[in-house]
Amino acid sequence: MLLVCMVVLIATITGVMGVLYHYFSENIHDNLQSEAMYLAVAVENEGQAYLESLDGQAERITLIDGDGTVLYDSMVDADTMENHADREEFKEAMENGYGESSRYSGTISERTMYYAIRLSNDQILRVANTHYTVFTLLGGLISPIVFILAGMLVLTAVISSRVSRRIVEPLNQLDMEHPDQAEVYDELVPMVTKISRQKRTIERQLTDAKKQQEEFSVITENMQEGFLVIDSETEVLSFNNSALKLLHADYFASKQSVLTLNRSEAFCNAVESVLEGNHTETILELGQKRCQLIANPVWEKGTVKGAIFVLIDVTEKMDRENLRREFTANVSHELKTPLTSISGYAEIIQNGFVRPEDIGKFAGKIFEESQRLIALVNDIIRISQLDEGLLPYEKEEIDLYEAAKETIEHLDAAAKQRGISVRLAGEHLKIHSVRTILQEVLFNLCDNAIKYNKENGSVRVTVRKEDGHVCVTVKDTGIGIPQEDQERVFERFYRVDKSHSREIGGTGLGLSIVKHGAASMGAFISMESVLGEGTAITLTFPEETMEDVLHTEDVLQERYG
Repeated sequence: MLLVCMVVLIATITGVMGVLYHYFSENIHDNLQSEAMYLAVAVENEGQAYLESLDGQAERITLIDGDGTVLYDSMVDADTMENHADREEFKEAMENGYGESSRYSGTISERTMYYAIRLSNDQILRVANTHYTVFTLLGGLISPIVFILAGMLVLTAVISSRVSRRIVEPLNQLDMEHPDQAEVYDELVPMVTKISRQKRTIERQLTDAKKQQEEFSVITENMQEGFLVIDSETEVLSFNNSALKLLHADYFASKQSVLTLNRSEAFCNAVESVLEGNHTETILELGQKRCQLIANPVWEKGTVKGAIFVLIDVTEKMDRENLRREFTANVSHELKTPLTSISGYAEIIQNGFVRPEDIGKFAGKIFEESQRLIALVNDIIRISQLDEGLLPYEKEEIDLYEAAKETIEHLDAAAKQRGISVRLAGEHLKIHSVRTILQEVLFNLCDNAIKYNKENGSVRVTVRKEDGHVCVTVKDTGIGIPQEDQERVFERFYRVDKSHSREIGGTGLGLSIVKHGAASMGAFISMESVLGEGTAITLTFPEETMEDVLHTEDVLQERYG
């Protein structure tokens, strides 16, 4: 009611003001035209003196020379006024004999109308009148309008309240549990009857739906695969906990868009495609995991009503496949390089392109490449043995300090050749482990610390006990490892600087052997490295080191993913 009253009031005021404004504007225009004509006759007869004799005129009168110079103005000193040759009404009067224009002032919210007539001496007589705009007039009516609206508000509130109360009172008293027993006026009887009938139908459908939901939940909650059902508006109708775990969602309420679970481009494209009626399969990158998404549309009478999504964790499968491909490619590449060199040198000698005194030099090259090939094959075999647990598995009590000392002595010649000083510090601590694997791990750590060190650098090996655990740290002053490469240096054949690694004879398997060896011994690896300053790698053995580790690959999967 209030809205209707306001619309009528506003429409009435707007219409009336529009009509009146138009009427008065036309009236002012006619008055200006008549007055200008009368004044023109007087000025033609008596000249400018007639204008100067006038007093108390409501309109503004201006006399302008043919070149735009203001000769007289009834309100402003003519000498201070600028040239009017660019005024619209002046130009029209000079051309047509008369001219008119209207200009609006935003500062004072007023509109000024001008009417100009050309005299016989080519002077222009201009008459102006200023009047308020519609908005200014409406602004003056704000107070009465506010009072009217207040009265309308009070009146409509009282009437609406009483009428609506009488209408809704029977509805408010309606017992929805027993609607057919309610006492209502005749107009509500059909509605109450329909409500009662629908209530019985809904109760029966809810019972059936609850039973089906329970059966469905038992099946889906025991699935390892993620399961989602959405409607055509992407709202989730059903899901299981496996789907939330795979999509890294701690909590999710029904009737929310499935796109809130994952906003990746692949997932959004899959949702869009399946709702267009297409069977869709894609791989989702979910943090460290990769899931295969299978989506099928749900059809009803030729229209897509929703979709069903199944999520399968294929991380391990893809990782193994990637490792297999990478290992095959890397092995092929690493074996091909020395074999190509050996074949090339042998071919040169076979074809007689080598002088007799250079044969020894070429034979030395063949020997170096063959030794590199043998070292590479031995490392590959060693990693395979660690993976399958085929190395000798006899646990014994080992003095870690003495084992480190033996390793340092074995590498003494290589260290002296590069001017590297190797120091051993710490205490004699014993662990229960496999000597063969431990020696292999320590050898690779110390060998790397020497190979990738700076000339005349140093290596420090420390054996200590920390927080109840036995630790051995190999720290060097070498080239260091960039932050972005630190997580990958334990991968097979991964090299930070491939050219430098091949120059010093590295196979790219040393740290991979360390990783697998440590896992088979139950030890943990940690690394700290600063580029250009050096690297420190620590092996930490538990208090009861080397409980039966049956398969290295299982330990690596659990510890390093």
